[in-house]
Amino acid sequence: MSVQVVATKMAEVELKDVPSKDLSPISPLASKSDEKDGTKTEPCAAVSSATSPTAEPTVRADSSPNPTKMPQASAMKRPDQQQNGGEAFVNQDGTVAEAPRMKKIQFADQKQEFNKRPSKIGRRSLSRSISQSSTDSYSSAASYTDSSDDETSPRDKQQKNSKGSADFCIKNIKQADFGRREIEIAEQEMPALMALRKRAQGEKPLAGAKIVGCTHITAQTAVLMETLSALGAQCRWAACNIYSTQNEVAAALAEGGFSVFAWKGESEDDFWWCIDRCVNLEGWQPNMILDDGGDLTHWIYKKYPNMFKKIKGIVEESVTGVHRLYQLSKAGKLCVPAMNVNDSVTKQKFDNLYCCRESILDGLKRTTDVMFGGKQVVVCGYGEVGKGCSAALKAMGSIVYVTEIDPICALQACMDGFRLVKLSEVIRQVDIVITCTGNKNVVVRDYLDRMKNGCIVCNMGHSNTEIDVASLRTPELTWERVRSQVDHVIWPDGKRIVLLAEGRLLNLSCSTVPTFVLSITATTQALALIELYNAPEGRYKQDVYLLPKKMDEYVASLHLPTFDAHLTELTDEQAKYLGLNKNGPFKPNYYR
Repeated sequence: MSVQVVATKMAEVELKDVPSKDLSPISPLASKSDEKDGTKTEPCAAVSSATSPTAEPTVRADSSPNPTKMPQASAMKRPDQQQNGGEAFVNQDGTVAEAPRMKKIQFADQKQEFNKRPSKIGRRSLSRSISQSSTDSYSSAASYTDSSDDETSPRDKQQKNSKGSADFCIKNIKQADFGRREIEIAEQEMPALMALRKRAQGEKPLAGAKIVGCTHITAQTAVLMETLSALGAQCRWAACNIYSTQNEVAAALAEGGFSVFAWKGESEDDFWWCIDRCVNLEGWQPNMILDDGGDLTHWIYKKYPNMFKKIKGIVEESVTGVHRLYQLSKAGKLCVPAMNVNDSVTKQKFDNLYCCRESILDGLKRTTDVMFGGKQVVVCGYGEVGKGCSAALKAMGSIVYVTEIDPICALQACMDGFRLVKLSEVIRQVDIVITCTGNKNVVVRDYLDRMKNGCIVCNMGHSNTEIDVASLRTPELTWERVRSQVDHVIWPDGKRIVLLAEGRLLNLSCSTVPTFVLSITATTQALALIELYNAPEGRYKQDVYLLPKKMDEYVASLHLPTFDAHLTELTDEQAKYLGLNKNGPFKPNYYR
């Protein structure tokens, strides 16, 4: 509240017994003359009152024994420059009276908090408490273990679960209770897996299966692993991404008896060490592989090729991993049947599209707090992932450009209202660059050099090969860690770009993904494992196969009750007219 307003309000009402001689004017800054008179003001309170108009200040006056009567309400006021910028009042009889000057204005409970400058230790403690409170969250993205002060590598720890088992390597087994809560929450959003667990538990279709897996270790994956175990399988697991592991979930799995080797923030050496620990166990031979990215398959093929003699099949869910499998098949080096889950309709149309449509915004917001409206964004690749990212950003008001090599996908982008460009045409002007091609060297050093100051660079593809991050690790560039998974890469001229997750998968490294969508993918993976494991010899040869349409439709049907959805049934006449079975499949195998 300003000085003039205070004085005006005081002139409107007669106040008695308010001392004036030793009172100082209300001012944001204490004047030198006040200091000479021995009068002091509280600058912090004065500044706060100016910036917080809704706050109610507490007025305190000196307890002087000499009362002074306030001028009448009819008095006229005029500025008096001789009174340190204060004000005087002209009474009706022509006499001049000095306006009362307040000694202090301060807000309750502010004196101790604002008037004391924290010491170095105090500032450090405050900073530390803020840092910890920002990471100590029940959110699976933040991960409870991010705030842990224990920097010891899990490889150097000796940990056991409550049953005495030590066949795992995770960050901290003590966080199992938090992980169990995460898993229980995920179960509520994964109806198909829970239904599959209930329906097939008595039959144990995976009895005798020894599954070695390499996927993201999250609460959703944990529900899948526990479902596979309930169906009779033994599981050993590693992470397919060094940043996506939820440490508390890994702890819960280890406590539940699963052999898990993963933690958030692994090094490259840790990554391959964990995979090797999963595979190389004396007296344990895997007979099924569940892979995400192809790293596990590659490691076994490279280090333990004889294991393929007993492996019945591979289930792969990523674009990158499927591409590797087709390369092996073409070269005649694929030793076992493989199921391509990535190109199943339930994976392509739901996980890749709807999941990325929501999680791209989540990942960018959590890491950069960026506002999307009006931002210029280029999305590299217009497959299902690119479609989801582009649609989400367009809906938020961003100006979206698309790059694409496939003329069919390119035409789809144009029909959806996006401008198709070459990356070189817009690289100098865009605010955000998102890669989702599954390829390598999409964003090379030349493009990174030409980006504008503050450009955000991230990847939504599985592999970290799309952005040439290695080219940024040179002496002339400075790396500055801003927060978890956020780096500023600074050029000699001061320009900087914002690199997220060091070019790795943004959504699972920096945020979370919708559980319900992952239920669709996880159920598809489980059915693919059951199919390959129980298939009679000769049904599948050493090649890559697509999931049968009947299985795709079954996965979809398991999720419909969640929406209280009711399918229409064909009449016999209609089924005959279409040449279909009343119970499906309703689409040919080549339908995508």
